[in-house]
Amino acid sequence: MKKYLLAAALTLLSGSAMAQTVLTANIEPATTWVRNFNPFNQTSSRQSTLDFIYEPLVIFNRFDSNKPVYRLAESFKLSDDLKSIDFKLRPNLKWSDGKPLTAADVKFTYDYLKKFPALDFVSIWSFITDVKAVDDQTVRFTLANPSSLAAEQISQLPIVPEHVWKDVADPVTFANENPVGSGPLTEVPRFTGQTYDQCRNPNYWDNAHLKVDCLRFPQLADNNQMLTATADGTLDWGVSFIPDIDNVYVSKDPAHFHYWYSPSSMVAFLFNLETANENNKKAFNDLKFRRAVSMALDRKTMIDVAGYGYPTLNEDPGLMGELYKSWADPSVKADFGKFATYDADAAKALLDEAGYKDKDGDGFRDNPDGSKISFSIIVPSAWTDWIDTVNLAVEGMQAVGIDARIETPEEAVWTGNLINGTFDAAINSLPASASPYYPYKRAFSASDKGKTRFTAQRWFNPEVEKLVTEFTQTADLAKQKDAMNKAQRIVAENMPMIPVFNNPNWYQYNTKRFTGWSTKENPFVNPSISRTNPARLLNLLALEPVK
Repeated sequence: MKKYLLAAALTLLSGSAMAQTVLTANIEPATTWVRNFNPFNQTSSRQSTLDFIYEPLVIFNRFDSNKPVYRLAESFKLSDDLKSIDFKLRPNLKWSDGKPLTAADVKFTYDYLKKFPALDFVSIWSFITDVKAVDDQTVRFTLANPSSLAAEQISQLPIVPEHVWKDVADPVTFANENPVGSGPLTEVPRFTGQTYDQCRNPNYWDNAHLKVDCLRFPQLADNNQMLTATADGTLDWGVSFIPDIDNVYVSKDPAHFHYWYSPSSMVAFLFNLETANENNKKAFNDLKFRRAVSMALDRKTMIDVAGYGYPTLNEDPGLMGELYKSWADPSVKADFGKFATYDADAAKALLDEAGYKDKDGDGFRDNPDGSKISFSIIVPSAWTDWIDTVNLAVEGMQAVGIDARIETPEEAVWTGNLINGTFDAAINSLPASASPYYPYKRAFSASDKGKTRFTAQRWFNPEVEKLVTEFTQTADLAKQKDAMNKAQRIVAENMPMIPVFNNPNWYQYNTKRFTGWSTKENPFVNPSISRTNPARLLNLLALEPVK
């Protein structure tokens, strides 16, 4: 009898699981899954945590003139003087455990970030000075400076439940293994080192539009494994680099296997200006050295060979590139563009002029004082296209006499090194946005140092920070352009980052099991499942299973 009951129970469970609509996706490479859903953790938490477990107040749709798409908030209102902003929450919101989600939770979250600044990965308390729950649905933020972009800045952070987090002893190391969230997929019925499922929140306010019951994330260690899972149809939604994609993926099932690559994040090489290696530090902090390295990089070969022609060339020392070409000041590139263009002979001449010569006979240049320069460039071990890019960069640097080599830690280690400053050189990227304000804000804000990989170069300039702030203090496009022109000139002159190309927005999708995808023909939202893209939530909500 017991065996019969057990078999019946298993049959019911199996039937229930089969009845669920499960979408399989890859979101990050990993050698094994670690159960961590801490939304403030920038290194070891699962990249499906933000947006899917913790829904934003508002999502700004970069593919639709940056229009606000209201999520937990149903509206926001800036004061006339741009010094405060009110968010009004949707009525009757609930956390996934059924408890009410109110303005008190929002206030708690931002106060919590003030109490534990290590959690504040956008340094929000340099942007706001006060947060107040006006009533159960309304939260008022007082701004440190007038800002027309306050709603976007504030909405970057997850809202967490006070009744859970108020008792957490150490929120920095808290793994949050059984999350209580607000987003569409908060339940984790299965979690192993090889796969995990994130399933429907029974109390999600927008469940009527959610047609996918679960996202399933198989453990895939690198681009090669991701390629196999993509090409054999296992994955419905992908975010990996696939070489020769038309042949190795689309041709397998042209009716269902698709991709769409739009211009996206800028990829750049950078030096840690605060490296612990004093000899390397001397070179890294010399503008002539950085410019020479930049001129030693064959960007076009990186694009054609490492990137299979998918990336877009970026030879703009002000970092604008194709994505922000409408914001680029042509005079900046005219004055400094030669330093962002491949010219090995000019690189050698500049190094000679600056006194970088081989003084110990080992075949590589040393500092002018004779001390040795030798460094590794770190790149995630799973990102094969970036590895090939770094290998080409190393070839270029060695060809002009610089002792550079490649180092390939796992992605989480690479991220941690960039955040903590425990590296010499790296390849990195800046997230795409509707304007260059956000990349500049993320890369050059001193208050973000040690909190995000985007400040890894550790170059800060008070005038640039002032101009970036001025950008937000007006809605006048001409004034915004004037501020950005001045800022990009300072950046181009100092070359704190060495741009090489803009990555495509990596996105593969399989229409065999689901329809409704954002596509090149119907580009209603940025469809990448990358964790830097909150709009991935909107792509998910548009999907329906094939009948």
